[in-house]
Amino acid sequence: MTRATFEIEITPNETPLLPGVGRFDFQKVWEGDMQGRSVGLMLSAGDPASGTAGYVCMEVFEGTVDGKLGTLAFQQLGTMDGGNQGLRYIIVPGSGTGELEGAIGVLNLTVDEGTGEHSILLEMSSDH
Repeated sequence: MTRATFEIEITPNETPLLPGVGRFDFQKVWEGDMQGRSVGLMLSAGDPASGTAGYVCMEVFEGTVDGKLGTLAFQQLGTMDGGNQGLRYIIVPGSGTGELEGAIGVLNLTVDEGTGEHSILLEMSSDH
């Protein structure tokens, strides 16, 4: 299993998209078994302040995973409702390049409540 942490910088994008939909651009720096950078786009709706909202994300990572060099795309689907949270965070099938070609898998994300540190445990395999 691959373990990594990342720091994220999120920037609201003021470009109008749809009424009630927020757009955010982000950048991540990855450390640990994943070394590199990623950029992405997040769309969100609902009322996060009240604990009811959802978001979708597309992200492209460039760097190494367990020493293998290439790129991967990640897809996220997150929801929160009444204190219940759901998250699906996967490698987009067919998105791998270089030594990461054919990679498939799931990322399990945790956020340390005290420090705010984001860490993942990646379960990855190859589809060929």
